[in-house]
Amino acid sequence: MQSFDYRGKLPEPVGLRTAYAGSLNESNIGEVVKVCGWVNRIREHGEHLVFVDIRDYTGVVQCVIPRTENLHPEWVVQITGTVARRPEGTENDQLASGQIELHDPTVRILAQAEPIPFSLDDRVELDEATRLRYRYVDLRRSRMQRNLRLRSLVNAAIRRSMEEQGFVEIETPLLWTPTPEGAREFLVPSRTQPQNFYVLPQSPQIAKQLLMVAGFDRYYQIARCLRDEDLRADRQFEFTQLDLEASFVTQDDIHEFISHAIHTVVAAVSPGTTINIGKLTWREAMSRYGSDKPDRRFGAELNDVTGIFSNTSVKALSAKSVQAMVSPIALSRARLDELVERAKTLGAKGLLWLRVETTDGGLVLNSPVSKFLTDTEQHQLIDAVHANVGDTILMVADDWERAVAVLGQIRLGLGKQLASDDILDFFWVVDFPLFEGLDEFGTPISAHHPFTMPNEEDFALLDSDPLSVRSQSYDLVLNGWELGSGSIRIHESSIQSKVFQVLGIDEETARSRFGFLLDAFKYGAPPHGGFAFGIDRLSALLAGEENIRELIAFPKTQSGSDLMTGAPKQVAIEALAQLGLRPTAHAKD
Repeated sequence: MQSFDYRGKLPEPVGLRTAYAGSLNESNIGEVVKVCGWVNRIREHGEHLVFVDIRDYTGVVQCVIPRTENLHPEWVVQITGTVARRPEGTENDQLASGQIELHDPTVRILAQAEPIPFSLDDRVELDEATRLRYRYVDLRRSRMQRNLRLRSLVNAAIRRSMEEQGFVEIETPLLWTPTPEGAREFLVPSRTQPQNFYVLPQSPQIAKQLLMVAGFDRYYQIARCLRDEDLRADRQFEFTQLDLEASFVTQDDIHEFISHAIHTVVAAVSPGTTINIGKLTWREAMSRYGSDKPDRRFGAELNDVTGIFSNTSVKALSAKSVQAMVSPIALSRARLDELVERAKTLGAKGLLWLRVETTDGGLVLNSPVSKFLTDTEQHQLIDAVHANVGDTILMVADDWERAVAVLGQIRLGLGKQLASDDILDFFWVVDFPLFEGLDEFGTPISAHHPFTMPNEEDFALLDSDPLSVRSQSYDLVLNGWELGSGSIRIHESSIQSKVFQVLGIDEETARSRFGFLLDAFKYGAPPHGGFAFGIDRLSALLAGEENIRELIAFPKTQSGSDLMTGAPKQVAIEALAQLGLRPTAHAKD
């Protein structure tokens, strides 16, 4: 992906400045300008002068200042000076302003600063805890300025795309009612109605469906969502997503709406970059990559070789499914032993490996099990996976679901280092199973939510073979990350009742959990569907970052703490009493 100018179009300078530090160049020579910013660096120049770099978000400009001025790093200043050409041999081609400097300066100190707790040089590795403790300083670094300004471009492009497609922006409540969406919710006690609670919304899912009943046709929102779940690199308690819903549409229409937004975003962030958004079925994704969000930037696809070993004498290969792949990298014996243990950790019985070697008679396999394989099995396996001399073939034999999933994890671990960050591989995954398995009582478990429309071709299977029913749900994947998901919703009461029945949800339970939505549907619900994707994740991938915390101004740590503010904190007993609450015996003093 091409790099972008994160500064964007600079606004007209106002107030204390007449120019931005990084905008000055040879065309400004002879002009008297005022720049404002932070003292970035001070360098001695002879007995009477110092070079001082002044930094704002656009870059730096060098000022030649009398030594009599008392300046220190990170002081906030206004410099009034004349733009002059740097002496020959002192130019800096790495800076936009590297051909000029400011002479005859008048210095005005706007604010002094204590020494900052760490260097702002992006080349210096910093402890994340320290960065988050002093986040207001960390955000001054060019990396963070770039990331958050990129995110601003993403938001603006999303809004532009939605408006171009006729969507209306509507804000839904942050104080909501508990909804059965799977993740744990944040509870908000009500002061005016003691012992009752609001929740912070996991998503605007039900609210946006109600907007379809209300006739708004095309809704969108850059929505703040909150989930009380364990944190990791791509997850925070609070996150932001593009959320949309539309009436009288097919899933292909939803794909077009989102694809339009993605193209608009990429064009804004990286002009000239072209992308193609392909499509895979869930079955194809699992069969070829062992993942429903595969990273396709490297090869090493899975191959179903079950048929080759239908009459094998090797007991380990006499499973329902045998999956094989060629390792994308060279593997030592020690590494192979690690992979065998990794496969077992992931739930497989083991992992078989076979090296491809050559003899006078052609290619052969060298492995602890190769002597038990017939020549026909060896040659068919080599041909099936397109292996060459020096390759290592890896195989997992188990039930199909486990075999592809385990080998998919092995594939990802081996090939991730080969994936280029310059590639943006967007694609849709469609035809997910409607149910993800059975609970302890043999009842199907909803894979998405109970309002997801089944594939019309599979309605008859709801009674006879529910785990084979495909849904009209879909995910958007980028470089091995699930950006978001959506579905066509059930709007017909007969279909909804049947899905509730399969899920073991009786009428009383349905009323208690979804009553207000079911009531709304009684008054004329149009066919509708929607989607939501994570703006944090998309922005991180476009910025080349692995952790979404690098695209959030004030994130929480992996334990959920805000190191800058000290949140979460205890509150006064009096404040709890107003909410009808009291501290428990194990609360901290």
